[in-house]
Amino acid sequence: MNFSDRSNTTRWILITLSFLIILLILWNTYTFFQIFKEDERRKMEIWATAQKSLHNANDATDVDLAFQIISNNTSIPVIRVDKKDSILSTANIDESIVSDTIKIKTLLSHFKNANSPIEIKIDKNDFQYLYYNNSSLLSKLKYYPIALLSIIFLFGALVYNYYKTNKISGQNKLWAGMAKETAHQIGTPLSSLIGWVEIMKADNVDETTVSEIEKDIIRLQNITDRFSKIGSEPNLEEKNIIEETRIAYDYLESRFKGQVHFHFTAPEKNINVRLNPTLHSWTIENLVKNAIDAMRGRGTIGIYIEEDAKFIKIKISDTGKGIPKNQFKKVFEPGFTTKRRGWGLGLSLTKRIVEEYHKGKIKVLQSEINKGTTFQITYKKCN
Repeated sequence: MNFSDRSNTTRWILITLSFLIILLILWNTYTFFQIFKEDERRKMEIWATAQKSLHNANDATDVDLAFQIISNNTSIPVIRVDKKDSILSTANIDESIVSDTIKIKTLLSHFKNANSPIEIKIDKNDFQYLYYNNSSLLSKLKYYPIALLSIIFLFGALVYNYYKTNKISGQNKLWAGMAKETAHQIGTPLSSLIGWVEIMKADNVDETTVSEIEKDIIRLQNITDRFSKIGSEPNLEEKNIIEETRIAYDYLESRFKGQVHFHFTAPEKNINVRLNPTLHSWTIENLVKNAIDAMRGRGTIGIYIEEDAKFIKIKISDTGKGIPKNQFKKVFEPGFTTKRRGWGLGLSLTKRIVEEYHKGKIKVLQSEINKGTTFQITYKKCN
């Protein structure tokens, strides 16, 4: 058994023991409740006997004893009625309720549902009935298991949230480490390629060939820069978001024009937002490539930039297969993908860039099956 298996076994043992302790506490609470309830029932039976003795008392001693028993009840609310449900006396009930006919009748109905009555046989033809409710102590004990379970569920939720947060934090560190390592690994052959380009220039290799290779090297350097920024605090600058989005749009349009038609609409002015240009272009690229995959390489993609008093909104729409409404949030989860190939990290990474690094918001604004989808990014404008 390895360390991970032992940890899981220990965790399940602790969970099982905690569950058994909870059951034991609840069982003990229920047992105490029943004992106290039976004890109060016996007290009421004695109280009823005292009422009967008081009614049939022959000497002062009997009267004193009956009064003493009756007066000792200071916690259990009681209503004594005759055969016709006419109220004869009450105990431990607020005077404002006793003096209100409707309220006392309502309370009597409640007492009837709470406990079975105790019959007081005064004589052969005269019967009285004693109705009572649980004392305040017993009532509190009754709700104690609910309070205990609420605390336990709250504690369980906190523990679950703690472990979930730890797990996500561990995953984030893993992905950040992999991203940085990828950037480092790409950097070594990239430096070599730059050297080879210089040699090709010196050997007078065809300029067109060298130019195309240089473009690809610049592209690789950009990718390396992107990966190196994952997991570290990016440098945010005040940039014109329309211009930065346009740069990413122009690159994508040049790469995919033909079967995919592009549209770009934005205000004719500068709108500054605090962002990292490299990561912002990656965000736009991820969303557009995701849209192209959804359209299977054919269709229309639109990028629309709108503003209000405080925020700038970038909407990226496509004419693809659409997303079911119950998956609007799932598409941003790591590993979620509807493609046969892919790791399902594109939209998850995009969400992290937008919300964690740029303090913005991203969501599926709307989507219809076989009609298309619109994603919306919202950033706060600079003052």
